[in-house]
This record gives sequence, C-alpha cells and structure tokens, in this order.
Amino acid sequence: MHNFNKYLTPSLIDEKWGFFITSVGCSKVDVNQIYPNNREHPATHAFTWNKGRILNDYYLVYISKGRGAFESSETGAFEIGAGTCFFLFPGVWHRYKPDPNSGWEEYWVGFKGNYPEYLMAQQFFDKKNPFVHVGLNEELQGLFHKLLDCVKSSVSGYHQIISGITLQMLGMVNSITPNEYTGTDETSKAIANAKFRMRESIEKPIEIDELLDEIPMSYSKFRQAFKKTTGQSPNQYYLHIRLNKAKELLTSTSLNINEIAYHTGFESIFYFSKLFKKKNGISPKDYRNGEGQ
Repeated sequence: MHNFNKYLTPSLIDEKWGFFITSVGCSKVDVNQIYPNNREHPATHAFTWNKGRILNDYYLVYISKGRGAFESSETGAFEIGAGTCFFLFPGVWHRYKPDPNSGWEEYWVGFKGNYPEYLMAQQFFDKKNPFVHVGLNEELQGLFHKLLDCVKSSVSGYHQIISGITLQMLGMVNSITPNEYTGTDETSKAIANAKFRMRESIEKPIEIDELLDEIPMSYSKFRQAFKKTTGQSPNQYYLHIRLNKAKELLTSTSLNINEIAYHTGFESIFYFSKLFKKKNGISPKDYRNGEGQ
C-alpha cells in the first residue's frame, strides 16, 4: 500500500448532485509510527489523541490490517481490529489510533450531501453503534481501490463517478451480516486472507512465503487448498489479478504504459508487456487502443 490522500472542493454541480465526496485516501501506519501525520492533512482534519476532533462530513473508514482504539462522544471507548469499518458523523467528537505494537492499514472516504443526510435520518447507520465487521472483504477492498484510481486519474466527470462508487460501498456495508464476510472453517479463512493480501499488495508484490507467515498451514497444504478453491496456484492467481488490474488501468486512466507497469508491481515495462501479451494475446498499447476487445 502506498499512502495517498486527496481533499476535494465540491462545485455547485456536485452539491446539486446530492451526494458528493470530500476526501479519499489510504495509509499504512508502521509499528510505533506517530499517528496521525498531521502534515499530510489540512488543519480542519488534523487532531491529536488527547484532543480528538469534530468534522463536518460523514466518513467511512476501513481498517484492513492491524488493530487499534476508537472513541467518540456517542460510543465511549472500543478496541477495533482488521476487517472493521466504522463511521464518523458530522458534529460528533471522536478519536482513533492504531496500536503502536501492530500499526494498521486504513482506507477512508468522506462524503456529504442531501442523500447521505436522508440515509442517516432513516437510521441505516447509527452514530451510537458506528461499527460494522466486514472482515477481509475483497469486494469492499476492490471498490476502495477503484475509488482511489478514479481520483488519481481525474477523468472527466469523476466526481459523480466516485459518488456512485461510495454509494455502492454504503449499500454493501449496510447489507453485511457477521457471517457473510468469510468461510466458516480455518482453510477457507486462510485462503480468503491470502487473496485479500494479494490484492492489497498489487503495487508492491509480496512473496507467497510471506503470506504463509500469517497462515497456520504448510505451503503444500495451502497450495492444494488454494488451487481447489480458485482453480489456480497462488502464483498464477497473483499474476492474474495484477494483469487484470493493468487492463482496468489501461481502459479507465490516462497513465502511460510505464506507469501502469509500476502500479501493478512489475520492475520493467519489457517484462510487463511480455507477460501481458502472453496472457491476453495483445500488447498493452493495442489493448488500450481497443484492438481485440
């Protein structure tokens, strides 16, 4: 994960749309790292643990790795862990931070508008119980990645596009029940965790051996179970999702081929192009130009 954040100023058209995004970002906080890094955020969003803060927007925050603490004037203090989403509400004092012994990885999106106000008035989400345990949810993770890619590329009309992505997130989080986010046995949980970590590490690929540090089984057992579940070996699956990500970036962003190779974890454009053509039967350049689609 590469740290990224952007704070957006809505236009009159965005406000008329009724649902607009004010901030998006992701951050990896290492063990014993100072949090938050207020130099990366505007003064309106800076805070310390001692003082906390009050915001004017709604926020959805997703903790994808690690653990930490959360407290608000509506909830009191809670411990939170990987796989937890929580909401921040306008006018509600709050504070949160990762455990210094674990750090954490977080995604967030801030939003405002008449439609969010309506949703909250209907009590789809509750400031007294702002937590939803979604687990290591690949679909939610993918929507956050899509949201971030859209903001980074800044294609025409992207403000309304990212509003739609965020609304999809809210619908997903609202529909999740405690048993929907993962399998019930240890093997299913291990495979779900591995797939999530692979998608989390597209830009900076990790070795499969590193995944096994978090999975309580031997490589041979893990590989056999993974292939039975996905139809591919772990390495094949990892390459597949990286190349699929490249296809998405080729069609939805203005990043050049070299930048796309970098964003999908390939050390050279030559190696990337070779694997892309082998997998898809067409070069990245021709794929972007619409040939073979």
